[in-house]
Amino acid sequence: MESNKRVSIIDVAKKAGVSIATVSRVINQNGGYSKETEERVRKTIEECGFTPNVNAIGLRTNRSNSIGVIVPDITNEFFARIIRELDTFLLSRRYSLLVCNSNEDYMLENMHIKGLAEKHVDGIIYISGQNEIKEISEIKNLPIVYIDRAPKNAEVLILSDNETGGYLAGRELIAKGCTKILFLRDIRYASTIRSRKEGFIRALGENGISFSEELEMSCFPEYEETRGVMERLLREKGCFFDGIFTTNDMMALACINVLMENRIKVPDQVRVVGFDNISLSQFANPQITTIAQDTKELALHAGETILKMIEGKEIRKKKTIIPVRLIARGTT
Repeated sequence: MESNKRVSIIDVAKKAGVSIATVSRVINQNGGYSKETEERVRKTIEECGFTPNVNAIGLRTNRSNSIGVIVPDITNEFFARIIRELDTFLLSRRYSLLVCNSNEDYMLENMHIKGLAEKHVDGIIYISGQNEIKEISEIKNLPIVYIDRAPKNAEVLILSDNETGGYLAGRELIAKGCTKILFLRDIRYASTIRSRKEGFIRALGENGISFSEELEMSCFPEYEETRGVMERLLREKGCFFDGIFTTNDMMALACINVLMENRIKVPDQVRVVGFDNISLSQFANPQITTIAQDTKELALHAGETILKMIEGKEIRKKKTIIPVRLIARGTT
């Protein structure tokens, strides 16, 4: 055969000495052939470099062997790690991943959902920026696993233990002598952030410290946004706090840099705890104390669960909580 010609199922059938229907049955694992025939056909497929038409197979089997993943921000290292682990796991199960970036935009999320349904994905792994999932007819019967965040109406959830994460952060700061702790959070106040706040307040309460709204601030969880908030705070009120808990590591880095630029020593005068344990937390100077989420376990549980749902198996445990841990470093 010519090297630049795409090999067809007809070519495979001719070379293997079987009918086109037999090759099709072997590809789709429909039976009706001997073990010897199957081995001959598969060997011929490999020798010819034949690639079955996935769309055509999908029409016959009602499977596309693809899974959609919707993430709020693909540039965020935390989400990127989850995608990497999911891709590795699902590829080993012969599923491909279709990644959609919603940019924390509800309308984009809905557009992606409809687009994935039109592509006949077998299931969706969904990190939603919405507080409540509204019914979308296109995915009514499509298996969906919600991870990281817990919007209302979500049935199958896989989450990090954010409440314990907030508690561990608060406890670490208090144990190091902090009594006036600034809580700097993501302004969008997703379920993850609400849970981290609850845990943080629990740690305060256990140590006889009341939560003060004066010590809670919010902004978009990005470096420059956080810098602006901290610069304004120091300019207008000075350093009236001795600890900071931020809801991600990028915010923590911004706080540390602004403090040090204003000759406020970290951790001598102000101690800082972040969240997520992204790479920069180890490379910052000082290294950032943070709450580590287990992205591998989040991804593996999500992958295993979506495959079970695709196969029609019952999911008895509708909500799975993945443990987190405190990594104490130079900022505390």
